[in-house]
Amino acid sequence: MTKRTLLGMLTPSSNTALEPITSAMVAGLPNVSAHFSRFKVTEIALSTDALAQFDTSNILRAAELLAHARVDVIGWNGTSSGWLGFEADVKLCEQITAATGIPATTSMLALNEILTRSGVKRLGYVTPYRDDVQARIIANYETLGIGCGGDRHLGLQDNFSFAEVTEAQLERMIREVAAEKPDAIAVVCTNLRAAPLVDRMEQETGIPILDTIATVVWKSLKVAGVDPAAVTGWGSLFKNFA
Repeated sequence: MTKRTLLGMLTPSSNTALEPITSAMVAGLPNVSAHFSRFKVTEIALSTDALAQFDTSNILRAAELLAHARVDVIGWNGTSSGWLGFEADVKLCEQITAATGIPATTSMLALNEILTRSGVKRLGYVTPYRDDVQARIIANYETLGIGCGGDRHLGLQDNFSFAEVTEAQLERMIREVAAEKPDAIAVVCTNLRAAPLVDRMEQETGIPILDTIATVVWKSLKVAGVDPAAVTGWGSLFKNFA
């Protein structure tokens, strides 16, 4: 019997985008499937209550449920370390592996690996977030030596609402950031339906576009021993960083 590859994904409870998009990304890969576990996330803000949603005890309970499915990797399919600080994801991965024995990764750590490998110095940002959240993300990247090469965000807080952002809005934001000629554009949010647009928008703009649903799928496949280049039609990430 051919061995199956099972990708475990930790999912914000109010997210309606990442599950269908993730499943579509791996649909063409023989014997690869994605499996999901949710924990409570309903808003993105810097208030005490909003930040408390990312308490690791909540995330670890969801990770332990994924471990029951004997997944090959557990990915945090979320971008919270963008405003919490990237060390939060490093510690989370360590805790997940300690609790489950399964290697772990995250959307943001995968994004940062790609930025380092590609030598990006000016990064453009497309997000749905509030001004203060966006500013925190940009500041955290500046500590890595990556300057802001363009920024568009929508000022939204309700996590469910992010998936309601239209294709036309996303295309407009990407084009406006691309006009500032960054080295790459990051779509930082796993509840935006931007990933299906990436291949076409990269061809239009000539700029690499790194969607955070795609980054965690890319890294999860690598950790599980599957060649990411087998994913086609979802942008240059999968073929350029195999």
